[in-house]
Amino acid sequence: MHRRLATALAATALAAAALPAQPTLTPVERRIRDALAAMREEQVAYLERVVDIPSSTLNLAGVRRVGDVFRASFDSLGFTTRWVALPDAVGRAGHLVAEKRGRAGAPRLLLIGHLDTVVEPAGPTFARQDSLARGVGSGDMKGGDVIVLYALKALHRTGALRDLDVTVIFTGDEEHPGDPLDVTRRELIDLARRSDLALAFEGGSRTSATVARRGASGWRVEVTGRQAHSAGVFGAGAGYGAVYELARILDAFRQAFAGQQYLTMNAAIALGGTDVEYDTVAIAGRAATKTNIVARRAVAEGDLRFISEAQKEATRARMLEIVAAHLPGTTATITFSDGYPAMSPTPGNARVLAAYDTASRALGHGGVEALDPGARGAGDISFVAPIVDGLDGLGAVGRGAHNPDEVVHVPLLWLQTERAALLLHRLGRRTRDEFRRAPVP
Repeated sequence: MHRRLATALAATALAAAALPAQPTLTPVERRIRDALAAMREEQVAYLERVVDIPSSTLNLAGVRRVGDVFRASFDSLGFTTRWVALPDAVGRAGHLVAEKRGRAGAPRLLLIGHLDTVVEPAGPTFARQDSLARGVGSGDMKGGDVIVLYALKALHRTGALRDLDVTVIFTGDEEHPGDPLDVTRRELIDLARRSDLALAFEGGSRTSATVARRGASGWRVEVTGRQAHSAGVFGAGAGYGAVYELARILDAFRQAFAGQQYLTMNAAIALGGTDVEYDTVAIAGRAATKTNIVARRAVAEGDLRFISEAQKEATRARMLEIVAAHLPGTTATITFSDGYPAMSPTPGNARVLAAYDTASRALGHGGVEALDPGARGAGDISFVAPIVDGLDGLGAVGRGAHNPDEVVHVPLLWLQTERAALLLHRLGRRTRDEFRRAPVP
């Protein structure tokens, strides 16, 4: 197991001592649970309302409409809200931010969601059948956003929100982030710098939450060879050609990286021949040649996923070495592009998981373990993970994300909201100094 992950997960047992266990509900906590029970059908109706507003990432008006619905709700709870517009050139809707200051010394909690979806339906899609609710974005992640809102509603109704210091950011382009990332994620990162803990509400599970998720970055290999008659291939004059060189590189990547824990290196597209046209934005192209010509050009592109910056940098260094070992008659270069950083496991993340686990048990919902980081891709919490500790996977439980037939389990929506409300209440009663980030081993 990756050493840092092992350290963080082992720290979970010690975290219970750092955050004292509270195995039963206090009178205030019982009132919070009862308030949520009274709002269950209202919560599902709210989910229907926002799901039935189409809001794929590039539907800017739709994303803003969903943001307007949530903004009015946060306003009603006493939050100060604002819409963070992005430059027109970015081509994205922007982000909703809602802030409420609490008592002096309370931990500053940052709650993360997103308003956009992958699929763009033609119209309303919400349908409920018994314990299931179906609709585009019902889980990923309008369900998570509704969990945030109703957890805060329950705290408000019981007076427990008063002392809580909390900031909510619902981004408008998580499913297809605009470029450049230092612009589209600037607000998120700035808020993290003014926070002590981050909680993200991507799709959840009855039995697990996320203390680590892999980062994602891109790579592109471009190869040139000597165009020549195929009769001379492998010879001193013609050399090996661009296609053989690209094949060597990709196979060397496979041999070097296949099987490394929490590391994947995917080759998504490859083109080679005499004439190659490649669109780096659309990740599409065409290649043409004759079978008796040694290939002159080849290109391949893919992604790299990693559990830490150290793993990413070590992998990139090895990729550079592989690319540099050219076959005769060829040259090759590789370029890298950064995307999502890794949410590396930390003892602080494990401490928050321990608090979540204790809250779940107190509610009678059973224990919560750390999700295998290999089972989860990158998300918005990754951008703040280098700054503050936190936890992800606190959202709706269902199936079919990024699918027109996405489904949420309604009773588990209520369960996850209870967990979130109790976690927020308990964290908010601690002191900010208790969440000062420890150095990562």
